[in-house]
Amino acid sequence: MEQEDRIALFLDYENLALGARDHRGGAAFDFRPIADALAERGRVVVRRAYADWSFFDEDRRMLTRSHVELIEIPQRMGASRKNAADIKMAVDAIELAFERDYISTFVICSGDSDFTPLVHKLRELNKKVIGVGVEGSTSALLPPACDEFLYYDRLEGVDIPPTASRRGRPARQPGPGQRPPEPEQEEREQEAEGRPVGEEPGRDVDALAVLVAQTVAGLQGSASGEVTASRLKRTLLRKDPTFSESDYGFRTFGELLRHLAGHNVVDLAEGPAKGDPEVSLPEHGDREVAFGLLRSVVGDLGSAGNPVALSGLKNQLRRARPDFSEKKLGYRSFLQFCKAAATGGAVDLRWSPEADDYLLTAQG
Repeated sequence: MEQEDRIALFLDYENLALGARDHRGGAAFDFRPIADALAERGRVVVRRAYADWSFFDEDRRMLTRSHVELIEIPQRMGASRKNAADIKMAVDAIELAFERDYISTFVICSGDSDFTPLVHKLRELNKKVIGVGVEGSTSALLPPACDEFLYYDRLEGVDIPPTASRRGRPARQPGPGQRPPEPEQEEREQEAEGRPVGEEPGRDVDALAVLVAQTVAGLQGSASGEVTASRLKRTLLRKDPTFSESDYGFRTFGELLRHLAGHNVVDLAEGPAKGDPEVSLPEHGDREVAFGLLRSVVGDLGSAGNPVALSGLKNQLRRARPDFSEKKLGYRSFLQFCKAAATGGAVDLRWSPEADDYLLTAQG
């Protein structure tokens, strides 16, 4: 039986509650989405929240029902109260890391960059660290320090705050003899003004395809053994601790991989464990088509067998095929793609000191 992670949860409650209020249209902080997200990652054995609870009376009852231990930080003036809570939380986390060897994961719920040294020390002690923070109030320094970072706003069960109308601008009223605007017209006007019509759109799936292809290529080239879906997910999180497939509209990482496989970005095969397929880059398909495109463009530009310079060649490929991207094929640069095409016999590639550039000639 696989050993599940033991998780210790520490909440800098004032940071979370005020961050949710100030950056989510006054919405109250709800602990349940965090609890649900952690339940999917392991068994939470410690739950502690730090604050001056005289300021959060309603929240205290909500947290108590969720079995969170409330650590009282006596009221002080201004920053000294904040520092007292931060120091107490850091000391308790380090103490627990030494005293409870079975705790494998620490969850630091705060967007404060002051906790970055704590995260580094916990990882130095071989503990996995997950951060949680409100997106608008989280320091840019904290997420990259963690093994994984969850933005509270994106968690399942967190309501999307209503879009506030522009200040000082009254709603348009139809004039005499005018019909009310149609819903489609209102949506077009909102889009023109830069305001979202409904739910926030997902991130660019094409950019995700590039990231996945590059990561798979790197794992295949730098490590032994097959690249499994679980290993790929861990590597993506190391590159970007805020990565989540749900941000791109997918319910699971497996669903995301099946989507990319359907678009010939990756190939999936049966892996060593059920539900953990092996992931690889396609050996043929789009890659061979891209090599053929390169050979064709080089042949057209270099009529009568004249060589074509590498500089500016990528733009010529995009004129013939606007969606061309060597990164979607797993190559980190256009030069690397051309070297692969030369290895495959599509073109001849050589360095010219006179031209101070690589020169290509179509083959076959």
